[in-house]
Amino acid sequence: MEKSPDAFRTISEVAEDLDLPQHVLRFWETRFAQIKPMKRGGGRRYYRPQDVELIKGIRHMLYDQGYTIKGVQKLLREHGVQFAVAVGNGDLAAIEGIAQRKQAEAPPPLTAAAQPPRHHEDEMLVGEPKIKPSRRFFGLGKADDEGPVPPGSGKLSRDNRALLQEALFDLLECKRLLDQVR
Repeated sequence: MEKSPDAFRTISEVAEDLDLPQHVLRFWETRFAQIKPMKRGGGRRYYRPQDVELIKGIRHMLYDQGYTIKGVQKLLREHGVQFAVAVGNGDLAAIEGIAQRKQAEAPPPLTAAAQPPRHHEDEMLVGEPKIKPSRRFFGLGKADDEGPVPPGSGKLSRDNRALLQEALFDLLECKRLLDQVR
């Protein structure tokens, strides 16, 4: 007999549905405060449907999009649980709507004079995928391992970085789909 879509799920059911080991779900509870299964006597966990949707989104960002745990934590802080749920469900319209609302709420960008100096370690934001293409890949001069890039020699603007990041996510998603077909 199938459970109702609104029924609570045990940790074993969630682990099986999302192809995750149970210990990973327990670990994620320690890293993501938003995952709060109901616990009954004896410590048994029962996941609500919205918990399962959130975990599905976190799994997608970590395993399919290449985010780090810190990166997903940052995204959850900045965009909220609904963003992760939308990512997990592949709901592009909801993701776009959340991003647009967030952008409308954001303060205006600092002028170049008001921004603090950046160092090479700061180049990769916490929320970016673990994969970082070299500067030469984008045709921007020296590769990362060839030393610092002089000022004014093709630094990416924040908008261009965002566009390239989106393209990278699309490519990663294509790779995931191709891997499934093989």
